[in-house]
Amino acid sequence: MKRRDFIQYTGLGAGALMMPSLLLGNDIPAEALLNPGMDVAIKKRMADVALNTAKSLGASYADARIGRYLNQYVFTREDKVQNVVNTESFGIGIRVIVNGTWGFASTNSVTEDGIKKATDQAVAIAKANSKIQKEEVKLAPVKSHGEVTWKTPVKKDFKDVPVSEKVDLLLSANAAALQNGANYVNSGLFMVNEQKYFASTDGSYIDQDVHRIWPTFTVTAIDKGTGKFKSRQAMSAPMGMGYEYMDGLASEKLKGPEGLNLYRNSYDIVEDATLAAKQAKARLTAKSVEAGKYDLVLEPNHLGLTIHESVGHPLELDRVLGYEANYAGTSFATLDKWKTKNFKYGSDIVNLVADKTQVGSLGAVGYDDEGVKTKKWDLVRNGILTNYQAIRDQVHMIDQNESHGCCYSQSWNDVQFQRMPNVSLEPGTEKYSIDDMIKDVEKGIYIAGRGSYSIDQQRYNFQFGGTVFYEIKNGKIVGMLDDVAYQSNTQEFWNSCAKICDKDDYRMFGSFFDGKGQPSQISAVSHGSSTTRFNGVNVINTGRKI
Repeated sequence: MKRRDFIQYTGLGAGALMMPSLLLGNDIPAEALLNPGMDVAIKKRMADVALNTAKSLGASYADARIGRYLNQYVFTREDKVQNVVNTESFGIGIRVIVNGTWGFASTNSVTEDGIKKATDQAVAIAKANSKIQKEEVKLAPVKSHGEVTWKTPVKKDFKDVPVSEKVDLLLSANAAALQNGANYVNSGLFMVNEQKYFASTDGSYIDQDVHRIWPTFTVTAIDKGTGKFKSRQAMSAPMGMGYEYMDGLASEKLKGPEGLNLYRNSYDIVEDATLAAKQAKARLTAKSVEAGKYDLVLEPNHLGLTIHESVGHPLELDRVLGYEANYAGTSFATLDKWKTKNFKYGSDIVNLVADKTQVGSLGAVGYDDEGVKTKKWDLVRNGILTNYQAIRDQVHMIDQNESHGCCYSQSWNDVQFQRMPNVSLEPGTEKYSIDDMIKDVEKGIYIAGRGSYSIDQQRYNFQFGGTVFYEIKNGKIVGMLDDVAYQSNTQEFWNSCAKICDKDDYRMFGSFFDGKGQPSQISAVSHGSSTTRFNGVNVINTGRKI
């Protein structure tokens, strides 16, 4: 894609006029990723052009986000490289409040003239929208932070690592899978660096450098006699870390049941691919599950997706209020339930927290895209629904006067709005391991890794599969199962939570490309937990006879 002047403008509230997204940006050579970009002093001067122009045109509030978004994706299949993608996107987004109404415009012409033009458009859109706005925007106060910086604590910047080294690592993982029974294997590395500068009329000038990485693969084994095939995905988690995540440190490995490798803050992709091939092959002859009620022992890499769908999304305040209804549904966790102060979202041991500060998580930043310093807060405490996820123009709707700091935009050319923070289940407080948990189960299934899923428009009734499954009888694992999925509803499921392993088992899973909004924007978010038991959950058989 050739670089060109590009202006995208959106009227917030009355509708939108959107031009093609530049999310991936312009193709660049790998060495161009090392370009330091615009100096921070120049960013401040350019941001002030937007803020001063907005105020001169009648804006009561304005903010500017100058963003440089760098992406590198490496894809392989078996013994071949399929693609290496390097992109850069750079520009500025300006958001204003005029006559109590939002307006937004953006441009990749980061010059005084380009910024003035975009700011003028943002103000014009706000004025036009104010004619039909029924209620003025009410912003929660935010502290002026002055000039501050924040960086992901990276030990190895992916941009400094040669592409050849990344390719060699993926091809080594592919070879290990093929040597251990896989017929096909696809692998990839997703690496992102967001260089974000935020300034507002509240007096903040915030420079942030955010890194994320996600190594992943899928291996497939085939029974050539029957044509049956089974796959196993990577047990990695996308992380808010640098390339050091790929070091495969022994100190960050846990041994799960049946030799399953479990990873925390370091990942061994070759080791995981080796076991993945063996497990995919074993699934071809695994016993098909008998439908019925089981106690489920859910590993964090699996449980993270269930948390994402049944806790993260339904507790987004904009969804609760119906703002997402025509696209992604609403939420069963309505305000009337929260107002009772005794709605039992889960059992007494269920404590679910939102956290934008957790080191190594995908959602970790120092400040959100409204300049709010990030924090940690309760969503569910001792099983009771206590709060939602809300930003500056929402918190007054739940009788609060401080933003939760969870506003985000995928790029400079998209408006920021409320996005899911890291949402996690707190570990148990007593010493309790996976082995201890399995010993306490008479009839159950251990599930690791994520699989297919389905959840309704209110985030209530759902069905989740997984990657690998093991049958538990009388405190022991007795063999691999297949064709497993469990069905429940959110409140019933979390109230069946009976035991949680301690902090030594705590790990994160995440979503690297979580979508929301119209037009849809992506974001990245982590979900932490320890291995957790849920009693008496309905399990179905998903197998189909051919």
